[in-house]
Amino acid sequence: MPSARPDQPPRAWQRMLSGRRLNLLDPSPLDVEISDIAHGLARVARWNGQTFGNHAFSVAEHSLIVEEIALRLKPDLPPHWRLAVLLHDAPEYVIGDMISPFKAVIGEAYKAVEARLQGAIHLRFGLPAEIPLAVKKLAKRADIICAYFEAVELAGFDDEEAARLFGRPRGFPLNGEGKLRYGLEPQPVAVAQKTFMKRFNEIEALREAGNKAKSQRANG
Repeated sequence: MPSARPDQPPRAWQRMLSGRRLNLLDPSPLDVEISDIAHGLARVARWNGQTFGNHAFSVAEHSLIVEEIALRLKPDLPPHWRLAVLLHDAPEYVIGDMISPFKAVIGEAYKAVEARLQGAIHLRFGLPAEIPLAVKKLAKRADIICAYFEAVELAGFDDEEAARLFGRPRGFPLNGEGKLRYGLEPQPVAVAQKTFMKRFNEIEALREAGNKAKSQRANG
């Protein structure tokens, strides 16, 4: 790709397949589309692709499992916070899934870009730019639980090493071999993308139904 002219600043936007141009330095909610998020996350590999199977385990699949675990931890989680959990890694459709050790090397610069993108994504879908701390903690807890299962089922970690890094999940049944397993199986890109979109639409339908019921109550 040709570099910018010396008298021009470097290009900081990416063109999406929807036609939107998302500026990483100043992302606008108007340039965020769920179709781009689903497309991108289904093509971003967790663990830098160092996983077993014929397909990469995508961030789209990870996001679905994290939302599923969050609901298991808190069954009464309202739909709008379910959406926030589903989108907890949404910035990675633009910046990729950088593994934790590399994030530690880069430091605050990565976090700043990620936070700006996350805020724009939240606003695009009717969520506050900064979600409540309790929801953040729930998403993080579900994320770590999912990471444990990914580590032992897909990334080649033994149970002891995964437990040291992520903690051993509680409240999950043992399998026939007496081990904690979730049953993860990497999906083809098209399946992961479609499943992510389906879950997004399901949550949006729940939000719409809830808003309609609230409006009806308010109007007597």
